[in-house]
Amino acid sequence: MTRKQALQSIIFIAVFLYILMTVTYVIRTNGDVKDRFTGFYAEKKNTVDVVMIGSSPVYPYYATPMMWGEYGIAAYPISSNLQRPVAAVHLVEEVRKTQQPKLYIFEMRMYTASETDLTNNMAYTRGVTDNLKYSWNRIKTINAMVEDVSERYTYYFDIFKYHSNWKTMVLPEQIACFRYEKADDQKGYVMTDEVGPCEAVDTSAVAEKAPMPEIQEACLYQLLDHLKENDLQALFILSPTVMEKEKQKMYNYMDEIIAGYGYEFLNLNDHYEEIGLDFASDFSDYGGHTNALGAEKCTKFLGGFLSGMYGIEDRRGQEGYESWDAAYVQWKEELAQAKETIARRIEEGDFAELAAEE
Repeated sequence: MTRKQALQSIIFIAVFLYILMTVTYVIRTNGDVKDRFTGFYAEKKNTVDVVMIGSSPVYPYYATPMMWGEYGIAAYPISSNLQRPVAAVHLVEEVRKTQQPKLYIFEMRMYTASETDLTNNMAYTRGVTDNLKYSWNRIKTINAMVEDVSERYTYYFDIFKYHSNWKTMVLPEQIACFRYEKADDQKGYVMTDEVGPCEAVDTSAVAEKAPMPEIQEACLYQLLDHLKENDLQALFILSPTVMEKEKQKMYNYMDEIIAGYGYEFLNLNDHYEEIGLDFASDFSDYGGHTNALGAEKCTKFLGGFLSGMYGIEDRRGQEGYESWDAAYVQWKEELAQAKETIARRIEEGDFAELAAEE
């Protein structure tokens, strides 16, 4: 092969891979998880001060537009449904490619889950891997999350899964994802006006400790070591939910581990009164996730906590944050509508259908 032929081959392969990557980004199934990740990639470099990593409690509980509008905190969720703890370190590395957050927040609900429950559906893995840009870190994430080596190629080249979505290539919102960067108007937050009433369970008196699942404990230690090695500030939280005594014992166990590394574990279930939660009206699915009412209360509590304890800079009025101002205006408008709908649903007994916890 001549030098010219070799150069032509290299150019052909490079063009082919670029087209493959672009087409894959466009036809990946649309939805709020994709919107959240493409929205994060679209944020201006080094403008996000708080990144929230974890499962589905993250994005409906904490209204990032409100956190901005009322506390000046630029926070963004990197979350997916039933996000496996093994992904946490890799998501931190992905964030650090474009942002230098002052604080990482990790939601701990999935750290009590058995790995079997989290691997019996590939969607819980693909929610992470299929929403990362092509990179070496993405390959490492796949290798960490997919044990069956023979199946990894379908994750490396996820077009194998999404090739049947080719018809969506003509949709403007999909075409806009050709670089996997598309601004999210609500900064990753997802509002809901569903209502699923439930009753609070007080486990504050439970002091015993019980081991968490072994593999999740290993993931926690790996994450803590990574944070310490890279001198990263972190807060670990548990979002309000209908508590269980056995899980509270596991949270006590992980609290001790986290404290041993010098980090704080904030269990919001110990602060129902301060938050002002009403379990009859503030949840969308019977204790699994908050609706717009609950999100407003949880955001107010967490925003105040971050401002007081971590001194996150108030960036309101600074140049380059105009989209955050717009997100806050939009959030207030949508919140007013959601409150009316929630009130009507409660009055009419129009409650949500039961769904599996995420």
